[in-house]
Amino acid sequence: MSKNYYAGIDVGTSYIKAVIIDEKNAITGFSTERTSADLKKSITKAFEEAISSADISRNEIKHITATGFGRNNVSFADNVKTEISSHAKGAYHHFPKKITIIDIGGQDTKIIKVDNDGKTLGFKMNRKCAAGTGSFLEEIAYKLDIPPSKMNKAASKSSKETALSSYCTVFASTEILTRIKEGEKTEDMIKSAFESIVKRVIEMDTLEGTIVITGGVAAHNDIILKILTKYVKNKIFMPPNPQLSGAFGAALFAKEV
Repeated sequence: MSKNYYAGIDVGTSYIKAVIIDEKNAITGFSTERTSADLKKSITKAFEEAISSADISRNEIKHITATGFGRNNVSFADNVKTEISSHAKGAYHHFPKKITIIDIGGQDTKIIKVDNDGKTLGFKMNRKCAAGTGSFLEEIAYKLDIPPSKMNKAASKSSKETALSSYCTVFASTEILTRIKEGEKTEDMIKSAFESIVKRVIEMDTLEGTIVITGGVAAHNDIILKILTKYVKNKIFMPPNPQLSGAFGAALFAKEV
């Protein structure tokens, strides 16, 4: 018996995520590809890898929805949705109630508020240099000569709770260099970077109700959840595959067409 599949492609500033779901909304395949200067090539590669991961053929995909900043560059998409609506859709699927979504991406941070019926009530997005939290962490990792993948483990060894004095990547990098000269422990400097990210999120908007966090930064750094929980004094929820939330939401839209 043949099945129908649906695809969502989230073209982000740092990564392209492609998700394929079946008729029961289960993810059957996905792919994450670094966004390159050749956007079309990166999009095609991510999509083809997702198809391979799902072990299906291209003609089994009934509908494709694109989202993210580069959604209009997905030439083979059947329709497009905004990244705000797609992230809201993806998160609400797992937490069907009134929620506040925090999405920490490579170049921006989004706070999206959704009502009990899944309708987006409003959102705030920080696109200034401080908001590029993924890039911010990569820059700090570069200055400290540590792989980004090891930052979470290093920060977990620190008991420091002081954030960097600046959110700007340039000034924060200068501050890190000063701290290196002063002999501060690497784990303490990394923890300060994570503290800065969380404090910036808290200053963006009021975090109320059920708080859901998504995005690659949170997916690979659980220290973010621990620090955020400390500040909001409430449990923070995270959906499965939080880095795929936007693409998953787009796939859900594709299925509704």
